[in-house]
Amino acid sequence: MTNRKVELIKQLVRIPSPSGHTTKVIEFVEQFFDSLGVQTKRNRKGGLIATIRGKDDTQHRMLTAHVDTLGAMVKEIKANGRLKMDLIGGFRYNAIEGEYCQIETTTGQAFTGTILMHQTSVHVYKDAGSAERNQANMEIRIDEKVENAEDVRALGIEVGDFISFDPRVEELDNGFLKSRHLDDKASVGILMEVIRRIKEEDVSLPYTTHFLISNNEEIGYGGNSNITDETVEYVAVDMGAMGDGQSTDEYTVSICVKDASGPYHYGLRKHLVELAQTNQIGYQLDIYPYYGSDASAAIRSGHDIIHGLIGPGIDASHAYERTHLDSLEETEKLIYHYLLSELIE
Repeated sequence: MTNRKVELIKQLVRIPSPSGHTTKVIEFVEQFFDSLGVQTKRNRKGGLIATIRGKDDTQHRMLTAHVDTLGAMVKEIKANGRLKMDLIGGFRYNAIEGEYCQIETTTGQAFTGTILMHQTSVHVYKDAGSAERNQANMEIRIDEKVENAEDVRALGIEVGDFISFDPRVEELDNGFLKSRHLDDKASVGILMEVIRRIKEEDVSLPYTTHFLISNNEEIGYGGNSNITDETVEYVAVDMGAMGDGQSTDEYTVSICVKDASGPYHYGLRKHLVELAQTNQIGYQLDIYPYYGSDASAAIRSGHDIIHGLIGPGIDASHAYERTHLDSLEETEKLIYHYLLSELIE
C-alpha cells in the first residue's frame, strides 16, 4: 500500500520552489488544507499559515516547516550561449555538478539544461578534474539551439530568472527515499499528514495551534514573523543533520539540543524526550554545528517564546539527500503526541 506521507513528499519535491519563487508550491499546500477544511491565510512574504483552534485559545503553539529550497538565479548570459549562476541558499557548487535543471522566464516559460564545469571535457581541458568548482568555472548548458547571448535572450531568458534543480526523487522498496530538497519538504509532508490525521480522527487539540509553511528559511528569515502574542511554544520541524560525530540517523526522529544559534529551550527538549520515551518513539539527541532554523530566526527577531527543533534524519544535506520511512514515521509520531500534550511549565 502506498504511504500517503511519502506520496505527498514526492509531489512536493517535484514542484520547483527555490527561495524567492515559491508561489506554486504554496498553492499546492493551500489547496490540500482547503480540502480538509483547515483555515489558512498567507502572510505578506508569501508563506502560508494554517490554524486549528484548540480547547484553550488563550495560549497558542506554532509549528513550522519550510517549503523553499536551494536554487539559483541567472547571473550572466555568456557569449558562448551558456548561463552563469548565482546561488540561492548555503551550498557548494560541487553539490550540483552534472545536475539537470530548469530555467523559468518571467513569462513562465521553462527551459531545461545541465549544470557543468566549463572545463568538463577531459579530451580538451587538462584541468578538468582539478579546476575549482565555482561561479567562474561552472555554467548551464541550455537544451536549445543557442550559440551566443543573443540566441539565449531570444528565448526570453534574462538575468534574474530562477533556476531550480531536478529532484530526481526515487522511492525504494526497502523504505529509503532519496531526492533533492528533502530539506525541508520531507517535514512539510509530515506536517500535512499530521493535520490530515487530526481532521480525519476529529481530534480536539488542547491549544490553538498554527502551522507555518515558511518560504524563506534557506535565506534566513522564513519563520521570524506572524507569531501571535498568545504563542508560547514554537517548534521548527526541519531536517536532522548527519555526518561524522553526529548522533542523527535515517531511522529515528532527531531532537536538536543546539545549533549555530545556541541551545534550544532545555525544558521543551526534555518534554520532547519524555514524549518519545513514553510513546516508544525512536529518537536521537544531536547538535548541528553549522545550522539555523525558523525557530532560531524567530528567537533572533525578538519573540518571547519557548523554541525547539526536531525532524527526520537526512543524509547528505544540501546535495542529493536521502532518508528512510522509519525516520518519517517516528517524526510524525512525536509531532502528533506533542500536539496533544500539555504546555511545559
